[in-house]
Amino acid sequence: MNTQSFIDQLNREVFLKKKPKRIISLVPSLTDFLHYLSLEEEVVGITRFCIHPKAWFENKEKIGGTKRVNIDKIIALKPDLIIGNKEENTKEDILALENVAPIWMSDVNSFDDGIDMIMKLGVVLSKEEVCNELVKNLEQVYNPLKNLGQNLSVLYFIWNKPSYVAGQSTFIGSMIEKLGFNNMAQIDRYPELEALGDCQPNYVFLSSEPYPFEEKHKEKYQSLFPSSKITLVDGEMFSWYGSRMLFAANYFKDNLRQLL
Repeated sequence: MNTQSFIDQLNREVFLKKKPKRIISLVPSLTDFLHYLSLEEEVVGITRFCIHPKAWFENKEKIGGTKRVNIDKIIALKPDLIIGNKEENTKEDILALENVAPIWMSDVNSFDDGIDMIMKLGVVLSKEEVCNELVKNLEQVYNPLKNLGQNLSVLYFIWNKPSYVAGQSTFIGSMIEKLGFNNMAQIDRYPELEALGDCQPNYVFLSSEPYPFEEKHKEKYQSLFPSSKITLVDGEMFSWYGSRMLFAANYFKDNLRQLL
């Protein structure tokens, strides 16, 4: 193809001289999405946090972490497209990589942003048909879940010491509200618990990532929120955008409903 320009989610213009054949993903959820798009041959590098799919995690070249990539390894892989994310990756790494290959940046802070990302990357990767079908399926499976939370209040913890929660303008916060819950953290991004003042939510969700909450942590949060139900939840289901959103719908419909 002739040189084409695409607009990423940071409103940057990205120029591609040909259909990408050597792709590096700097984002775990987007690596999972690229697998969904059957880009086995095209994806040549991933991060050490890209645990899905398992076969890729075991066999694909690792280029460091999401916050500290190995520039030399990426150069050696000769990518023709790098896919990153504003929140997951550092500005310094992205600026350094701009001289290596075209970079398409995602910025997903809501359910709708996730849909937008799927559609835009579908065009970049010439996978419009499968992405259109994915979006159609997402709309169908999430519509019946909109009243799951019955407007009951939730605090969603992503970290233990200090205790950070998912607030407004986050993908997690958007997913909570997509399911019909009321997110009690009305502050943007990821505030510390102390910033919220006195609150007693109906539910406290302790996520499996990025901090790996376990049963042993429930006692601490039960003492902080004596009238709340303390529940361990799968962080991937609430925070991974892309194709994982489709798997998450089944988790919400079955597992989360039972937990509540």
